[in-house]
Amino acid sequence: MAAYDLEEQEQIAQLKAWWAQYGNLIVTILLAAAIGFAGWQGWNRYKNANAAEASALYFDLERAAEADDAAQVRKIAGEMIEKHGNSVQAQLGALLSAGMQFRKNVPENNARLQLEWAAEKGKDAGLRDLARLRLAAVLLDQGEIEGALARLQPVPENSLRARFEDLRGDVLAFQGKAAEARVAWQAAAEALGNTASDANLRNAIRLKLETLEG
Repeated sequence: MAAYDLEEQEQIAQLKAWWAQYGNLIVTILLAAAIGFAGWQGWNRYKNANAAEASALYFDLERAAEADDAAQVRKIAGEMIEKHGNSVQAQLGALLSAGMQFRKNVPENNARLQLEWAAEKGKDAGLRDLARLRLAAVLLDQGEIEGALARLQPVPENSLRARFEDLRGDVLAFQGKAAEARVAWQAAAEALGNTASDANLRNAIRLKLETLEG
């Protein structure tokens, strides 16, 4: 029994020596892990709360759009950009707001600014392309030809390719560059699919090409 106690005492002594050497390091690692886990949980809660608030604001924006309240739509979209600029909802809100304001001929530049934000800083690449396309159309309508062409480059390799090439053809035709416009419109026609909207655009492009030939 005494031998057992002696062995146990030696083990305790070894443990104490080991703890004296490594105890502080272990405590530091455990504290760091605990702080990191708490921070990770806090970050997730923060992200979830932000996502919920962004979704709630977008819901309010949709309701304002249904009520045809352009001023309220513009206000909510601006709030979403300011508070939740990293969310897809903010990008969608900017696109919806800009579209509504241009349809209603709102004279302020806020709609164009929202499109520029969505095109340059929006989170989703596909929505950035859509914002570029809409902004280019607005610039063409306002006579800013070079700005419109700049927004159409590069042409995206996705479902918007045909729309980009079609609008690029429009800009080039406006500049009197018939040969370049024809190339762009032909590229647009080749990129079209088989949907009803694609069929409509294909017919429109065919008429544009025929006008050039005439």
